[in-house]
Amino acid sequence: MGLGQYIRDFSSMFFPNICQACGKLLNVKEDCFCTTCVHHFPYTNFHLQPDNTLAKQFWGRVNVSSASAFLYFNKGSKVQNIVHQLKYNKQPQVGVAIGKLYAQELKQFPDYQNLDGIIPVPIHPHKIKKRGYNQSEQFALGLAQVLNTPVCTDILYRTEERESQATKNRIGRFENMQKVFNAVPANYALENVLLVDDTITTGATLEACIMALQNIGIKNIHVLGIAFTQ
Repeated sequence: MGLGQYIRDFSSMFFPNICQACGKLLNVKEDCFCTTCVHHFPYTNFHLQPDNTLAKQFWGRVNVSSASAFLYFNKGSKVQNIVHQLKYNKQPQVGVAIGKLYAQELKQFPDYQNLDGIIPVPIHPHKIKKRGYNQSEQFALGLAQVLNTPVCTDILYRTEERESQATKNRIGRFENMQKVFNAVPANYALENVLLVDDTITTGATLEACIMALQNIGIKNIHVLGIAFTQ
């Protein structure tokens, strides 16, 4: 972690009105991110490309109705700063802000209209206790505000806490995620859902979640992430 990241971490504890991407002070009309950063974020525009790179990762493995991510993730980038603030520096409002930004783009497309619910990828209760919140759920809450869709946290749950995925390849990641997630049928209509995660690399975590949801009869599953690792 570089000096700049330490400064951002320290500043965010005492000066919350700073850009969570670059660390500059925000004006009264800005929320979490400065206008300059929002303008220059590395947007994927995957929602405009049905056969995008992320969607192709699921081909031949599990059926998804669509797959998209908001930003490209690269080490040392502002997007990494955002993810760091959300996951490790107790800044849940970052996830909500990103969700609201992305939903403004998505709300005009049919895939994101008339959804029955938004399901965040769950994390283990131990991590919830340590972090205080599920970062994917914060992202889901932001999406829900704009898409006018409920967040469903009572369907998908994590049964085990596994080792980090960081050093594993796609096969290793999938094997590590097998049998980690389970799902229970909803007592309300839930046929067309949005499954959301924070950072997507190989899609192995999402793949395991999709299989759990399909096992309880949910067929139309759209996948969405904050960031996609190139």
